[in-house]
Amino acid sequence: MSHHLDSPQALDDARLDITDLYVFRGETGTAFVLDVCPSAAGQDAPRGFHPEAMYEIKIDCDHDATEDLTYRFTFGDRDARGRQEFEMRMLTGAQARDARASGTVIAGGFTGDSVTADDGLRMWTGRAHDPFWIEPTVLKAVGAAFAHGTRVDLSGWSPSSATNLFVDNEVYTIVLEIPDEALLPVAGADRRIDVWGLTSLATDAGGWRIVNRYGHPMVHPLFAQENGELGNRLNATLPADDIKVHGETVANMVAGVVAAYGTADDPAAYGKAFAARIFPNVLPYAVGSAAIYGFACWNGRALTDNAPDVMFSLAANTPLGIGLDKGSTSAHPSPTFPYVPRID
Repeated sequence: MSHHLDSPQALDDARLDITDLYVFRGETGTAFVLDVCPSAAGQDAPRGFHPEAMYEIKIDCDHDATEDLTYRFTFGDRDARGRQEFEMRMLTGAQARDARASGTVIAGGFTGDSVTADDGLRMWTGRAHDPFWIEPTVLKAVGAAFAHGTRVDLSGWSPSSATNLFVDNEVYTIVLEIPDEALLPVAGADRRIDVWGLTSLATDAGGWRIVNRYGHPMVHPLFAQENGELGNRLNATLPADDIKVHGETVANMVAGVVAAYGTADDPAAYGKAFAARIFPNVLPYAVGSAAIYGFACWNGRALTDNAPDVMFSLAANTPLGIGLDKGSTSAHPSPTFPYVPRID
């Protein structure tokens, strides 16, 4: 449950639910993977991509928590075989921040097919095995601890009994690979970008309503499992407003758990430091480098990074392992495009 089913709209229609975001070094450039629509929503949940939604990969190139580039995917209705036609547009500058802007059409195609644009951008959309893993007992205990300011109660559980809640989970995936020659000129001298994903749904009034926003993994499982209102706010606000809107709340939740463990002389200061590190809630990445989401640094996120261990332990300021690793998934990523364990 990196971000699975965490807003009222996403619960109502899983096609709008972003489950995970990955950013890493691909074969020709930077690969972005946005997973949505988990099969964990149930057999009766709709499948695929919502035909009245926008799926966007947002890129901030100057570290002001405001997007400078947006890659927008929209989809048509499912045909008799379950395929959907898609279109991808690129929006830059002020248009990147405008849901009503049209941008420039870069490419289109159908789910299940690999598409290469004239400028070398590659994309694939379709059904895939979920590369993410989580232990349900640990997940629930972590959510309770941060909701109530206690230690994580894992009495009666041991790593030897760990199971992957999503071992058979499937998702619908958007994979976008941007060549270095297209991304480096806008990334700046430090080659660093900040990335987040966004789903929005068309409204009857002709506008767009944000449904899900995703940057760092595990933010919602840590802080919003038992606080639906906080989860709604985390989805609806802009990255630039994160620390102002959510900083104190998250800092206090972290301070409560850290105080319960006694792992910092000043739990309040630790809580503020943690909040300052995860907000704005965007995923940093140095273009051209190996991705790692680890204890030492956050630099993108590889498809095999153990995000739960990292985020749970850092937030609690004490080791919290879930007893699982990348071997607990039913299918494994590929080193070649489109990288995800796709289901043909």
